[in-house]
Amino acid sequence: MIRALQQKSWFFNACLIGIIVVTALLSGMFGQVDLSASQVARALFVAADDPATIIVRDLRLPRVLLAVLAGASLGYAGAALQGLLRNPLADPGVIGVSATASLGAVIAIYMGLAALSPIAIPVAAMSGAFGATAILMLLASRDASVLTLILAGIGISSLATAAMSLVMNFTPNPVTVQEMVMWMLGSLENRTFEDLMLAGPFILLGWLVMVGTGQGLNALSLGEEAAQTLGVDLKRLRWRVVLGTALSVGATVSVCGAVGFVGLVVPHMVRAFLGYEPRRLLLPSAFLGAILMMLADILTRLPIGHGQLRLGVVMAIIGAPVFLYIVFKTRESMR
Repeated sequence: MIRALQQKSWFFNACLIGIIVVTALLSGMFGQVDLSASQVARALFVAADDPATIIVRDLRLPRVLLAVLAGASLGYAGAALQGLLRNPLADPGVIGVSATASLGAVIAIYMGLAALSPIAIPVAAMSGAFGATAILMLLASRDASVLTLILAGIGISSLATAAMSLVMNFTPNPVTVQEMVMWMLGSLENRTFEDLMLAGPFILLGWLVMVGTGQGLNALSLGEEAAQTLGVDLKRLRWRVVLGTALSVGATVSVCGAVGFVGLVVPHMVRAFLGYEPRRLLLPSAFLGAILMMLADILTRLPIGHGQLRLGVVMAIIGAPVFLYIVFKTRESMR
């Protein structure tokens, strides 16, 4: 039985990796200038000085890589938090990191720091995320319960949201308000390797912190007392999941804005194939999150009227119906 589950898990992950490669290729093909698959491959692997190479290497490649990192971070963090909190409705936003990162970006836009440096907004957003992380880590270091962490995250998120509303309310320039709103809706447009180099190390560091927590999350699914009996250090487990989520998600929000539903929906989609064991959900949730983020980014490039779709809006359009379907299926299975 265990061997069959392992084989199924390996096969599922291999399929997801294949889909990631195909989706990344499609992402390199579509845009204001459509390219063929051969043009994308040639631009990636053959040194040339033609327009297709410039488009692929300088514009679309960093966008694809950021989409993969961002989606994987949100998916992995969502699965880890749902296992830690033992709550299928948990997602990275529940600990307040997304809201505080957005607050940092809004303050940077309000102060006009984006005109001074293109990395001002990501740096400010990451600073806001680290502020929430410091508060959560202080609580985790004092052996706070899971409920305390949830309540602290809700409080931090509510305070950050109120502060964002206050900043927007006192912004005299409507153009600046529009810039704030558009950033909060999320986008990967015009992202460069500079953004990737800024956020990438923190995303990878967050993953490293969370690596190896799967066994503890499996034990925690039996209850806190049972997990402690099995030798799991709950304080250390909470510390690693919260810190890893804060680092990876905070860095993600700093470069692509607040994008919801990925961390909430992806683990449910994986459970439909692999069951409910938390450890088996982590890696495939990261893969599937990357796929969904790339697909959503491709959809934002579609010409619709006089405007442009934003990444957060597309993800909500995709995620909300999927989540409602999961809720109804769950209710049917419980009858």
